[in-house]
Amino acid sequence: MLDILKDFEDKMNKTVDVVVSDFASVRAGRANAAVLDKIAVDYYGTPTPINQVGTISSPDPRSLMIQPWDKSILKEIEKAIQSSELGINPQNDGQVIRLAFPQLTEERRKELTKQVRKYAESGKVAVRNIRRDAMDKLKAAEKQNELTEDDRKLGEKDLQDLTDKICKKLDELCEKKEKELMAV
Repeated sequence: MLDILKDFEDKMNKTVDVVVSDFASVRAGRANAAVLDKIAVDYYGTPTPINQVGTISSPDPRSLMIQPWDKSILKEIEKAIQSSELGINPQNDGQVIRLAFPQLTEERRKELTKQVRKYAESGKVAVRNIRRDAMDKLKAAEKQNELTEDDRKLGEKDLQDLTDKICKKLDELCEKKEKELMAV
């Protein structure tokens, strides 16, 4: 039974990691290369993440600079950034692409806060789905006489406690990110 719970605990922790990376992709007024992680460029017919086609640096706190290894892809990077939900207009000087991050408006902060809440809620839904799968596995093990009813109930209680703990952690991470967004 502990093996079953350990596997599902690992899956829940991976879900938390995904939510944390989603939070990192939400820009908080400061330049952060993580906002480009979900943007892919058409590189010789293959969607490729921007960080795999060039160097991303932050010359100052409010800007990012993308220096592609292959200059012929500058236009593709520019198009990918413009068509993304980043909301920033890239400046292409023929050598590098610069992204200037403006101060966030109150309205934009609220939009980003909603987006962060959506990510957190998606994470909680994923955790609950993992819990459901684990419960099904415990019930199946009981039916095949691998577990007693008491062990199954104990496992379900442990699973629920774990689910509550992970959901609480997601809420705390969400709250922290919201404060970060509203404080900038």
